Amino acid sequence: METTPPLADRVFETGVAMMEGLAVYLGDRLGWYRELAAAGPLTPAALADRTHTQVRYAREWCEQQAAAGFLTCDDGGGQDGDRRFGLDAEGVAVFTDTSSTDFLAPFIRLVAASAIQLPALVDAYRQGGGVSWDQLGDDARDGQADMNRPWFEQVLPGELAGVPHLHAALGRPGAAIADIGCGYGWSTIALARAYPETRVVGIDIDGPSVERARAIAAEAGVEGVEFVHSAGEDVEGGPYDVAFLFECLHDMPHPVDVLTAVRASLADGGTVVVMDEAADDELAVPADLIQRMLYGFSTLCCLPDSLSHPGSVGTGTVIRRETVERYAHDAGFTGVTDVPIENFGFWRFYELR
Repeated sequence: METTPPLADRVFETGVAMMEGLAVYLGDRLGWYRELAAAGPLTPAALADRTHTQVRYAREWCEQQAAAGFLTCDDGGGQDGDRRFGLDAEGVAVFTDTSSTDFLAPFIRLVAASAIQLPALVDAYRQGGGVSWDQLGDDARDGQADMNRPWFEQVLPGELAGVPHLHAALGRPGAAIADIGCGYGWSTIALARAYPETRVVGIDIDGPSVERARAIAAEAGVEGVEFVHSAGEDVEGGPYDVAFLFECLHDMPHPVDVLTAVRASLADGGTVVVMDEAADDELAVPADLIQRMLYGFSTLCCLPDSLSHPGSVGTGTVIRRETVERYAHDAGFTGVTDVPIENFGFWRFYELR
């Protein structure tokens, strides 16, 4: 009897995973996960009623989610309509808990943003150009911000406190900190909360993200923080004692110009910290899951966004150590060293001096 080749198995499983991921997107955007987390197990009819959605779709989604192992399911006494579906503790963390580093619904949201733009991506791959962050829209903005938020809020302050010279520079009363490429500002807010005697300025090229960052900071009552809508090549508000670039250097169409401007904005003795992807130093084939994820984001999101800008260098998500060092050298920095932060997701920290 003919057997299915392993590659065919993998591609089949990939297709099923794609469909399951898009179903996760539906549950996230329709509020179904959040309702199940708040209310406990529900029948599809009750879930639809509480979320003002359609019961037939709710039933199919609940069954699909249970079949995938994402939702729990009781047998309802053998009656389909009486079955109740719910989330266990792990499911609550993964699908709804915005403070958990296991919160991965935003990861799916970010992937879906690229899936929606597949026709535009096909055109860019054929004709050149790209698909901009603005085209990817709020799914991409929300997805990246919500995915990184728990790491900035829960992990970053403690990791920075463990680097004595950075902690001292950040904690000096009156110090000025820049957060280049701040997005929704969760990193900026985390810095302001951890170091309340400093002035923290978030800068981003994306206008809607800056407006959202201002609203988030105002809602949270965070003081000592401001947000500026500006391209990274124009770093306002200096001189800065420390400037951060959190997971954005690889996205920038002109990274050397940005780093040159950041260097010019530093106070005497100031330093720059770049947090970007922990890409392998060389291509490994086959690669591990993290490297495959980085290439996935690069092909679908980050590289097309970068190439949507004229003259872009087109770095892509897989930014290797050598690339960071080359950009820093070309921008006038004399040294690049690793910051001893090792337990921060799939990111690596560099210090530029």
